[in-house]
Amino acid sequence: MRPRALALLACPDCGGDLEVATGRVGADGHIETGSLRCRGCGARYPIEHGVPRLLHGAVASEALATSARFGAEWQTFDHLGSYDERWLRGWLDPIGPADFRDRVVFEGGCGKGRHTVIAARWGAREIVALDLGAAAQVAFAHTRALPNVHVVQGDLVHPPVRRAFDLAFSIGVLHHLPRPQAGFEALCGRVKPGGRVAIWVYGRESNEWIVRFVNPVRERVTSRLPTRLLYWLSLPPSLVLSAAARLSRRSQRLGARLPYRDYLPMLASVPLREVHSIVFDQLVTPIAYYLPEAEVRSWFARDGLRDVQIAWHNRNSWRACARVAGE
Repeated sequence: MRPRALALLACPDCGGDLEVATGRVGADGHIETGSLRCRGCGARYPIEHGVPRLLHGAVASEALATSARFGAEWQTFDHLGSYDERWLRGWLDPIGPADFRDRVVFEGGCGKGRHTVIAARWGAREIVALDLGAAAQVAFAHTRALPNVHVVQGDLVHPPVRRAFDLAFSIGVLHHLPRPQAGFEALCGRVKPGGRVAIWVYGRESNEWIVRFVNPVRERVTSRLPTRLLYWLSLPPSLVLSAAARLSRRSQRLGARLPYRDYLPMLASVPLREVHSIVFDQLVTPIAYYLPEAEVRSWFARDGLRDVQIAWHNRNSWRACARVAGE
C-alpha cells in the first residue's frame, strides 16, 4: 500500500483514523510489510506483501468460506482480457468512463483486479479496491504499478474506508454475500452526498433452472470439492458451452431458438479460458443468490437514493445505479 491511501481508509471496527505503526517501504513506494494502528480503539492490522489486511472481527464464516473459494479461483484464472472493458461497460451502463474521470472510486469486491485496471485507465483520481480473500493479492499484483490504485483486504459488509467516494461500484459480488442487501447498504454508506452507486447482480428471471437444478449440486457437492479437481470437472461443460455459443453465432436461426440468446454472443467472442472461468465460477462458491427484480428494486427504494435506473441485462441479470441524495 502507498501511505497516501490512509486518507481514504478507516478502522473496520470503530471507523477511526489509521496510521502507520511499522513499515518497510519498497523501491516503488509501497509499504511491503508492517502494520497499521487505529488512533481511536488502538486495534492493529498487518500489512503483508503490500496489502493492508483490514478485517473486521466478526466476518461471517460463510463469507470467509466464499472468499477462500474465490481466492483460489482468481489464483487459477488470473488472466486479464481485452474484452473486459466491453463487458464492464455493459454492466455499468449508463455509468461510463466519463463518470470515473478525476473521481475518487470505491470498488466493493475486486476479485483479480480486472475492473480496477479499467477504472484506473478511465482516469479515476484514486481507487480503493476491496476484496475479502486471497484475491486481493492477485489484484495487487495486477495493479501495483498503477499510482491511483490501492488494494485492501476487507469485508464489504464492514468496509474499512471512509465516506469519501464520488462513485462506488460492485460487479458480481453482492449475490455471493450471506446478506446481499447488507453489502449494498454498506456500499451506499461510503458514497458522499451527490455521488453515485452502481451494481450488477445475477437475476432470478431466466435463471430459474439454475436455482432449481444447479444450486443444490453446487451447495452439496461442487463447492466442497478441491478446486483443482473442480477445474478439470468444469472443463467438459465449458467446452460444450463455448461450442454452442460459437455455433449460435454462425446460425442466426439456431441462435434465436436457444436460451440466453443475448448472452451467448458474448461467450462466442471470448476464448475458452474465459468460458471455463465462468462455468467454474458458477460451481465453486458456497453462496450464490439469483435475485428477482422486485428485490433489487426494493434496495433502491430506500431513502437517500434518487435518479434510480434499473435494467435487465442480457435477459439474465440486473444492473442498477442511483445517486446518493445530499444531506
